[in-house]
Amino acid sequence: MSEWEAAGKSDDWATPKYIFDAMQVVFDLDVAAPPSGPRYTPYASWLSHSGLETSWGKCFVWMNPPFGGRNAIWPWLRKFFDHGNGVALVPDRTSAPWFQWAARRADAVLFLSPKVKFERPDGTIGKSPGSGTALMAAGPEGVQALVNAKKLGWLVKSYG
Repeated sequence: MSEWEAAGKSDDWATPKYIFDAMQVVFDLDVAAPPSGPRYTPYASWLSHSGLETSWGKCFVWMNPPFGGRNAIWPWLRKFFDHGNGVALVPDRTSAPWFQWAARRADAVLFLSPKVKFERPDGTIGKSPGSGTALMAAGPEGVQALVNAKKLGWLVKSYG
């Protein structure tokens, strides 16, 4: 097991390129990129400091937030849905209160299959994670990204 796969050792896991390729969109801003910057986010700038403490303006955002501790994802999701324009990658822990809250706010959810093997900071591929992954869209551009990527899994649109 690498240091990245030991629980709580690192939140620096890159989203594989095939996910961005499938979405076929250009993001303005990667709000949770590691300090070294995003690896594959097409044409996005990134924040050199905490995305939670900085305005995202009117940007179309990509967010792969730290999965970290049990409730560490809450503040990221609150800010993402208040912002209302982008795609967020989250673990698909469907029974978790934060997931159910976020799924109700999402304009669309794409459950990815098979499980995503994320990339370590050195570019190598990690082992299969314990849970699956979902993409959540906020706003029309985010929904279009998920529609474009629907071949990657099961797409659920919000109707209410």
